[in-house]
Amino acid sequence: MEFSHNDNNNLPLTKFESMLKTNHVLFFDSEEFENIIHHYLNQGKIALAKKAIKLGLDQHPTSINLKLFKVEIYVFEDKLPDADALLNELYNLDPFNEEIYIQKANVLSKKDEHLKAIEVLKKALELTDDVVDLYSLIGMEYLFLDQFEDAKTFFMKCLEQDIDDYSALYNIIYCFEFLNQNEDAISYLNVFLDKNPYCEVAWHQLGKQYVILKKYKKALTAYDFAIISDDTFVGAYLERGKVLEKLKRYEDAIENYNISLQLDEPTSFALLRIGNCYEKLKNDDLAVQYYYKTVHEDPLLDKGWIAITKFYNKKKNYQKALYYINKAINIDTENVVYWKLYSQINQRLNLYEEAERGYKKTLELGNYELNTWLSRGDLLIKLGEVQAAVYNFEQAIEFYPENAELEYRLAGLYFSLNENDKGTFYLKNGLKHNEEYNFILEELFPEVSNKILVKNLLKTNL
Repeated sequence: MEFSHNDNNNLPLTKFESMLKTNHVLFFDSEEFENIIHHYLNQGKIALAKKAIKLGLDQHPTSINLKLFKVEIYVFEDKLPDADALLNELYNLDPFNEEIYIQKANVLSKKDEHLKAIEVLKKALELTDDVVDLYSLIGMEYLFLDQFEDAKTFFMKCLEQDIDDYSALYNIIYCFEFLNQNEDAISYLNVFLDKNPYCEVAWHQLGKQYVILKKYKKALTAYDFAIISDDTFVGAYLERGKVLEKLKRYEDAIENYNISLQLDEPTSFALLRIGNCYEKLKNDDLAVQYYYKTVHEDPLLDKGWIAITKFYNKKKNYQKALYYINKAINIDTENVVYWKLYSQINQRLNLYEEAERGYKKTLELGNYELNTWLSRGDLLIKLGEVQAAVYNFEQAIEFYPENAELEYRLAGLYFSLNENDKGTFYLKNGLKHNEEYNFILEELFPEVSNKILVKNLLKTNL
């Protein structure tokens, strides 16, 4: 029973809360206590639930249901030995109570003993006619074990019992997708839709499976049926818009995204996609307007800032691109993509120190792509920071051993420092791994490439 503010069902709750304020102990029957506790647990008010359990057990010390709520609290607080002890006591009192088995399985699951939890839940199945929740719990335990075939079987049992159990439907499709059984998922959904032809969720999921298989026209048809089943289904319009984009039908995609905006609060995703469609249609004014709307709607959405920065980057308006990427970095200083864009834009503006700082920050944030090491190192060379460049490339070569691009750069740096042994070592390695990259020496280190030692080493390899 759920308490409602519109009927008399909340009278025991009002009475209970009044009792807590006055300290006058009032009597409630055990079912009233159960409803009060259930209400507090649903509200996440654990302290009040615990008070209700204590007072309930004071008045009804033999109530198994109230003691099961106590078990639930023990599990929530991770007091698993206490939960186990109380469950054993309850089992001795009522060995045919399926809720005891469910809570026992819950404890085992918390201990990562999922196979034992499944065994216990299967015993509970023998004790009840209400099997749907148990099938779902067993399915979840199989998911924890990554046993997706078994999980799928039990979620399918849920759906056989309750055709409107969309949670089970989502889990079934999740299993199909994890197992890369997209064709099987389509077959299953088609059979399901034969029985339940106006299920918008199933049509939506069918569309997504067709998208994975790049069958875009079939996906569109599925989304059309989802919308026929529920013309306010925002998700179907969004997915339909994405498919229309893939088919380069940008104006139709915009129409679908706009419908989604009319049906619900504006979403940054839809605004961003509309901006992208207008950019594809070469309507730059509207594209940038929607990119502005995107970052205004959700300043934390990195894709919005990236889109607006790249938009100005393509237009070679580097000052504006830099302005927006700086705004993005001020909001999120730990975003690797922002720093990489920041570096590239500064480099195009010949602001080499800022560009180098950006690449350094990119590396500090864990972006170890080869291009990042090369770009930073080349900037350090340009800035005359020879030792810093050496250190940069030596770090890089730990991630990319036997990489000729790095080895030629290190060779050039060491020769320029007159450390000829190290220079020779890296030049020989570079020539061994890819002699075609030897132009790097001439481009980055023209003075070094004119050294007799270097010329001789290059000749020897020819």
